[in-house]
Amino acid sequence: MSKTRVIYPGTFDPITNGHIDLVSRAAKMFDEVVVAIAIGHHKNPVFTLEERVALARESLKHLPNVEFIGFDGLLVNFFREQKATAVLRGLRAVSDFEYEFQLANMNRRLDSQFEAVFLTPSEQYSFISSTLVREIARLKGDVTQFVPHAVVEAFERKHKQGW
Repeated sequence: MSKTRVIYPGTFDPITNGHIDLVSRAAKMFDEVVVAIAIGHHKNPVFTLEERVALARESLKHLPNVEFIGFDGLLVNFFREQKATAVLRGLRAVSDFEYEFQLANMNRRLDSQFEAVFLTPSEQYSFISSTLVREIARLKGDVTQFVPHAVVEAFERKHKQGW
């Protein structure tokens, strides 16, 4: 019997409690979960790829079947390289669905084996986005209820460096 392996891609700049919720739930549904952290050139991330991988690893260290890989390029190619069963995507709102539906169909067109699995976050995380968290942190607001402690500390270090 083959193992199920799901990829959860994103820039995770930073990883939030909503991401952690989805990964924790996926870890119960799949044998292996790969948190695939995209370089995200086009998004001009606050944290380096290495920092984002380290923050994700620290935040999810309690889950033994989760691994963390930085990647660049097409998701469908990474999907093949990883011999994945599916790709996990989170849907916070109806507006997310249209975009994710289009992406899933495009990827399936590129590779007929591509499968997407959609999860909605737990209600208390449904409004959290990395973009909003970054904006609050940039303006020196309190993000402790939205991100793990390691991320709060990472933002504090960024501020000390003049961010």
